[in-house]
Amino acid sequence: MIRLELLGVRVELPANTPVVMLREDRPEAARVLPILIGGPEASAIHSAMEGIAPPRPLTHDLLVTILQTLGATLERVVITEVREHTFFAELHLRTAGGEAVVSCRPSDAIALAVRTSTPIFAEEALLDEAAVEPAVVDEGDDEEAILDEFRDFLDDISPDDFAG
Repeated sequence: MIRLELLGVRVELPANTPVVMLREDRPEAARVLPILIGGPEASAIHSAMEGIAPPRPLTHDLLVTILQTLGATLERVVITEVREHTFFAELHLRTAGGEAVVSCRPSDAIALAVRTSTPIFAEEALLDEAAVEPAVVDEGDDEEAILDEFRDFLDDISPDDFAG
C-alpha cells in the first residue's frame, strides 16, 4: 500500500464536477489520483480541511462521534480499486473486538479521514491503473481560478439539486 496526501478538492471544467485530488506521499514518485465525487461530499471534505465546524453535526461529523462513543478508532482508509469508473474504499477500524473493515465510497472515507487525522492509502495496482503524472494534472491550471470556480459551485448548490 502507498500512503497518499490529500491535496484538496477541485472542480473539473467545463462540467463543474468536483474532483478530490490525492498524491503519493513518497519522494521517489508523486503521481496524483483524481477521483470524481459528488457536490455534498466535496463540500464535506473542503469544510473539514478548512476547519469549518457546523453548528450541528453533519453526517460525517455524526459518524465520527458514533465511532468515538463506541470506542472504535479509524486506523486507516484504503482506496482499493476502480471498476467501470467507480472507485471503492475501505475503512479499517479498531474496535474492542478487534479489527473491522467496512466497504464505502472513497469520498465518505476521505471526509472521515480529514476529521480524524487518519492516514489515507491506496493499493499500488490502483495507482498504476488510475493515477496520473502531476504534469498532466497541473498543465494549464490556474489554481486560484479553480478555487474560485469551486467556491461559486458551493455557493450555488442546494439540497434541491439532489432531489431524485
